[in-house]
Amino acid sequence: MTRRSFLVQATGAVGVMWAAQRCSRQPAIAIDVYKDPSCGCCAKWVEHMRANGFTATVTEGDMDPVRATHKIPHNVLSCHSALVGGYIIEGHVPAADVRALLAKKPTGVRGLAIPGMPASAPGMDMQPFQPYTVLTFDEGGNTGVFAQHDRA
Repeated sequence: MTRRSFLVQATGAVGVMWAAQRCSRQPAIAIDVYKDPSCGCCAKWVEHMRANGFTATVTEGDMDPVRATHKIPHNVLSCHSALVGGYIIEGHVPAADVRALLAKKPTGVRGLAIPGMPASAPGMDMQPFQPYTVLTFDEGGNTGVFAQHDRA
């Protein structure tokens, strides 16, 4: 290897490492989570969100006033609620789907939900994997499919 080819390769490698570091340093996204103090799976979902670049502030207490204040439709309720970027996240929605929602900013959508507590969603993490669907919902409680998760 000549000195010149070494310098070209070394310079290219440094450039690739610099670009990778810049891409991996996405700014943290603030998310406000409301959960029942006795719910362990909700705490695990918060860990999932933090591990995926969200800065979570957690408020524990009675969920009914939170749901009433934010008018979360009954047909999408789960075990915890969160507010991020003007949207409501209800239940164990994966961080990647929340990021996709924030990037797409779909009109007429109030938030994402996984009604109930699907066994394989983040924070639940039961095996073997069981498919689940992430829904969008609007003011009237109308839902649509946002993402289908068929495998881990």
